[in-house]
Amino acid sequence: MTTPTADGFRMPAEWAPHERTWMAWPGPNATFGEEGGEGLEPARRAWAGVARVVRRFEPVTVVAGVGQGEGARQLLGPGIEVVERPLDDAWMRDIGPTFLVGAGGQLGAVDWVFNGWGAQDWACWERDAKVGGYVAGLAGARTYRSSLVNEGGGLHVDGEGTVLLTETVQLDPGRNPGRTKEEVEVEVHACLGTTRAIWLPRGLTADYGRFGTRGHVDIVAAFARPGVVVAHTQPDPAHPDHDVCKEIVALLRSSTDARGRRLEVVEVPAPTVVEADGELVDYSYINHYLCNGGVVLCAFGDPRDEEAAAIFRRLFPERTVAPVDARTIFAAGGGIHCITQQQPKVGTV
Repeated sequence: MTTPTADGFRMPAEWAPHERTWMAWPGPNATFGEEGGEGLEPARRAWAGVARVVRRFEPVTVVAGVGQGEGARQLLGPGIEVVERPLDDAWMRDIGPTFLVGAGGQLGAVDWVFNGWGAQDWACWERDAKVGGYVAGLAGARTYRSSLVNEGGGLHVDGEGTVLLTETVQLDPGRNPGRTKEEVEVEVHACLGTTRAIWLPRGLTADYGRFGTRGHVDIVAAFARPGVVVAHTQPDPAHPDHDVCKEIVALLRSSTDARGRRLEVVEVPAPTVVEADGELVDYSYINHYLCNGGVVLCAFGDPRDEEAAAIFRRLFPERTVAPVDARTIFAAGGGIHCITQQQPKVGTV
């Protein structure tokens, strides 16, 4: 069977031009609660707020559950496309496809196997497992089905052959039991057009809680441009992530990318808030989203929000940094990057 790489496809970096952004609409489920409950409506308002900010920079299509499209349109407002498809949850980064571009200007997509972040006991994924195929089809992409259980939040690429991964995601026994690093790398490279994988040992501590992903990389580290990575750091020595972050930063600084460059690491301090409702949180500015001309940055009503925004303005002087309060999204188990998925513009990257 052919692979995307063999057919000339690759995953471009997130900063490459986009055709649009895809999102999913929160519906009644174990994450948000039932219709009329105290969790679902705030989540919908938070998702809508992100969609409206992204729409300032590029088109947005939101996939809503069957029968939920009209309510979504009312909260989203004008200018945002809504389509209805069966849904379980609302994390488009993870349930949607990973889009690719072909050497001849074609759009491609990888449809990973999705199993509820490692078959977690609270998750339902029968419908979400089909969303990648739905979205790829709506976008008109040539779709490749991977055998790897994986999510978009579990990888980050520089567009020049390098991919960041975490051992506790791709090697998770609940996702890919028995697969070795080497076997995972073969499949990832065949799907993304990458040649060099940099493995981080794990993610942030709170990401291993009930609604966590068990270590998604997009809350820990992300490429800002080829050869440059932004990395989450925890300045408080008493925090469980302090040593985790030190190890990750050291590993990244000692790593080289697919072009042989030693990585430059830009440290982004964690917000000062470490708990919400008595639970440890994994608030992180790394979980931002790059769109055409913009950086949609997580904000937390925190003293470090402006410090983080200043770092991103220096990294992306040609883009508008747009902070959006992400606390409601994080309370549900993710951030702004987790609820968005880019469709690259073909013929430009």
